Amino acid sequence: MIDEEGENHGTVSTERAMEMAADAGLDLVEISPSNKPPICKILDFGRYKYASQKKKAEAKKKQKVIEVKEIKMRPNIDTHDYEVKMRNVRRFFEDGDKVKVTLRFRGREMAHMNLGMDLLKKVKEDTEEIAKVEAEPKLEGRQMMMVLSPR
Repeated sequence: MIDEEGENHGTVSTERAMEMAADAGLDLVEISPSNKPPICKILDFGRYKYASQKKKAEAKKKQKVIEVKEIKMRPNIDTHDYEVKMRNVRRFFEDGDKVKVTLRFRGREMAHMNLGMDLLKKVKEDTEEIAKVEAEPKLEGRQMMMVLSPR
């Protein structure tokens, strides 16, 4: 048992601990129930609950959720359009997000898969200093996709 000043009293009976807490005008809180014997502390339970809630909120505020942003292209994309898409990809990496590059084939474009693969290789080369390939380019139905993550 630990009292309100943080002093360790060793193993104390439950009744004695309850008496000490009542004398101090505070609560007896079980801090670590899994230990043998369990660890209890004399403190103001309302303040303890408030402080732990604040710690959780602070930890939650600091964590960054990584999102997967998608960039859609076509195999015969023009150079300016490609540059605009690559600017967006760089911005996503600066924000710490992953990027999924999707290439959609329509009609006769299915006969020219090599154009799509060349385009994805170009994306890979253009972003290799700021990103690493998480999922290599693969074909799923009429779409070819690749996932990149920031370094």
